[in-house]
Amino acid sequence: MNNEYDEIRRKRASSRARRRRRMIIKRRIILASSALCLVLIITGAVLIVKHFTKDDDGAVASEVEVSEEVGANLEDTTANDNPEANIDVESEDGESSSTDPQATVTVESGAAIDVADLVSASNVGENSSITYGIDVSKFQGTIDWSQVANAGINFVMVRVGYRDSTTGEIKADTNAKFNMQEAEKYGIKIGAYFFSTAVTNEEAVEEANWVTNYIAKYPITYPVGYNCEGFENNTSRQFGLSKDDRSNIAMAFLNQIYNSGYTPIFYASRNELVSDTKWNTSSIEKKYKIWMAWYNQDTSNIANGPAYDGQCAMWQYTNQGTVAGISKKVDVDVAYFGYNGTESAKDTSARETASADVEALMKFTDTNETVTAKSKTNLRDKPSQGADSTVKATLENGQTATRTGTSSSGWSRVSYNGATYYAVSSYLTTDLSAPAQTQAQAPVAEEPHQPEVPAGFKTKFIDVNETVTAKELVNLRSKPSVTDADSTVVATLSAGQNAIRTGVNNEYGWSRVEYNGQILYCVSSYIKVVE
Repeated sequence: MNNEYDEIRRKRASSRARRRRRMIIKRRIILASSALCLVLIITGAVLIVKHFTKDDDGAVASEVEVSEEVGANLEDTTANDNPEANIDVESEDGESSSTDPQATVTVESGAAIDVADLVSASNVGENSSITYGIDVSKFQGTIDWSQVANAGINFVMVRVGYRDSTTGEIKADTNAKFNMQEAEKYGIKIGAYFFSTAVTNEEAVEEANWVTNYIAKYPITYPVGYNCEGFENNTSRQFGLSKDDRSNIAMAFLNQIYNSGYTPIFYASRNELVSDTKWNTSSIEKKYKIWMAWYNQDTSNIANGPAYDGQCAMWQYTNQGTVAGISKKVDVDVAYFGYNGTESAKDTSARETASADVEALMKFTDTNETVTAKSKTNLRDKPSQGADSTVKATLENGQTATRTGTSSSGWSRVSYNGATYYAVSSYLTTDLSAPAQTQAQAPVAEEPHQPEVPAGFKTKFIDVNETVTAKELVNLRSKPSVTDADSTVVATLSAGQNAIRTGVNNEYGWSRVEYNGQILYCVSSYIKVVE
């Protein structure tokens, strides 16, 4: 009996011991779980604190500071300059947002800037897309924008005007309204820029006000740029201005553009921007987008941007672009931002239909005289015999037209039956009594005068007379060729140095220039006319 009782007691004690062990294990599990939860809660709190501390010390503080300077609240944008350094996520309302890339990009990417930290006046919202565009002026001639659109161009920066370097008068680019009108028509987003020679902050504000008034009736989605070049040329209005003066003038323009509801952008070459060489770049780039020109760089991975350690929101990476619909070489740009839609024009009242300035590539001298054909000549809608011009009428000997202008390139502007046309000058005469020429007497070809060139040259040149300078740097050669062994580089022309262009060949893209008393040759796309 006692043995049985002892066995029962042992079993009960063992059962109690097992229950105690289970309770201890259970308590340990609970304690471990509680500790883990506490760790997770503390970690989450630390991350949240770090996140908001970073925002307060970085982007948010920057936006507040800029907002106070400009005197307006900034919109929250979703753009950044390095699309590979962020991840797009979808928010509840469907809007795209992006993380801050500044924590992950390298300084050599050329896009190490969160564009959301820069002022933007976009109403449609920026995004982190990489978009491709061109910048154009009257020097591209009459553009076929339907072909440009089919070439895949996302945006165009249109030169809308400039301040005359001699008179100081603000002038419109004669093809600006046509270019904006046609770009809109074919779904290409529009930006704009102005070529400034302002010498005071007041002139810069005047330029900005002129620009915003000029573009008000067009849907300007991309930024509005400040472009200033040639200031070290002793013939420039800006010659002698200090770097601080020029930078302050630029900021006055950009501030006024922003105050008028447009997104500003500052344009300059890499050599001028780097290390604050010619501009106070480090100050400008803290507030506004930078549009940098830098050619002959590696573009194999253009999405990463140029190997430049400053801010580069838009990169003009070549001035040798070939785009369908544009007969001339054109500057090509990549922007490290895009837009979620197209802006509406600020002035929605009716606007006049703009026509192309077909004389943009030629300088016509006004005349007023009656002419007739020496025999018979075609009257065209453009001063060109290319596929882009159309024969609208034929003028025969004895029929008269009024010549209203002549060009050194060999064309005449004439008024005939109430319309304006163009004819080759050598086919016209002011001698209304002259009999019609026979075929043998008539010019052998309907083309502008082409002067003689040195023996052995195949390149024919059309006479012009205009002052030109290099866009950046161009070689001046003894012959119009880069492959001919006898074609040597005699001199180089830098931006701001002038030469006289005496002839052009549009077929091969060469110019004949007079420089330091010598007749030399250079690639036309590397030079530009001095306004």
